[in-house]
Amino acid sequence: MSGPLEGVKVLDLTAMISGPTATMILADQGAQVIKIENPKFGDYTRIVSTNRNGFSAAFLNNNRNKYSVAINLKDKDGVDLLKKMVKDSDVFIQNFRPEVADRMGLGEKVLRAINPSLIYVSICGFGFSGPYAQKPVYDPLVQALSGLTTVQAGSDEERPRLVRTILPDKLTGYATAQAICASLFQKLKSGKGDHIRVSMLDTVLAFLWGSDMGGHTFVGDEYEKETAQSFIDLIYETADGFISVAVQSDKEWEALCNAFGKKELINDERFFTAELRHRNIDDRLRLTQETLKERESVEWLEILTKYDVPCAPVLTRKEAIRHPQVVNNKSIIEINHSEAGRIRQCVPAPRFSQFPVSFMRDAPPLGGDTDKILLQFGLSEEEINSLIQKKVLAAPKISSEENV
Repeated sequence: MSGPLEGVKVLDLTAMISGPTATMILADQGAQVIKIENPKFGDYTRIVSTNRNGFSAAFLNNNRNKYSVAINLKDKDGVDLLKKMVKDSDVFIQNFRPEVADRMGLGEKVLRAINPSLIYVSICGFGFSGPYAQKPVYDPLVQALSGLTTVQAGSDEERPRLVRTILPDKLTGYATAQAICASLFQKLKSGKGDHIRVSMLDTVLAFLWGSDMGGHTFVGDEYEKETAQSFIDLIYETADGFISVAVQSDKEWEALCNAFGKKELINDERFFTAELRHRNIDDRLRLTQETLKERESVEWLEILTKYDVPCAPVLTRKEAIRHPQVVNNKSIIEINHSEAGRIRQCVPAPRFSQFPVSFMRDAPPLGGDTDKILLQFGLSEEEINSLIQKKVLAAPKISSEENV
């Protein structure tokens, strides 16, 4: 598969979202990602809602460009088979609860003895030790524990709110993919592997620190309580809908005042500097909101754009994927999946000049590549058939791609 990571081989034991997001990024960039799944049901996202012809949208959107091999890892022969595959792989990634991989016989020490240069990756929820390490975890729990829900509320005094997308899961996927690429680069220089540990909790805290933890940066001067920076966010109601307007610099504030036809506000003592505009944020945003309700969205966007004020329409998901800028960027494409039919996919955000965007493989059926991949790893057809008979492997279905 063409891409900057062509030649990298990844054994992917992850399920749900965080791990599959990470490995799909690697697969999109050319790595051969071999998804190891339970022969009975595979990745849980295969069976969630919004599906067609046995493929869920969640599975399709997190597992393209991968290969599926169905191995029963509760059977010793299955574990031994996976160890054989580890010998010829670059990356091994799992998101079991801490210590589960060790109990399965697939811990780092065991696999590093087989392949000293292996990059071993562990993803977990709250951490690898400590009072929450063994607790079951889902995205909302990490949002709650990390403080993200109170950031989203805007104030410690307001009711905490979830971000209405699984942000910790997806952020963890991106952080993990980046760390794997860094480790692959180090391996090229030193020949040594590493053990990368990524928790969802650590990922969200690191993400928040860049913009939301200023009140806890200076030791000894911490905020006792975070108060609302404003009574309104930067989504404003117009006469017929909503738009977003955001100004920071003196130049942008002056442009907004001119667009409103209220030049007197430029020298208003409440708004004369960036510091004063922040201190009097409620007055400033109340005035902005009252003015924007006087006209319709399209008219305001035209006026604000004329004055070079940062602004954008507020779109639904259906509208967003059809917006002229998204269309221009070629962000969304339609492809034919061999079993799910015509589907939309969002292309990877990074675009490489040497490697045009291409989806070489469908998200695979469960175990669809078992025989072809294991032949690659040196097993004979007789050995594969024997393991199928012993129920260590699932009988392979039609592969999502003939060429492996």
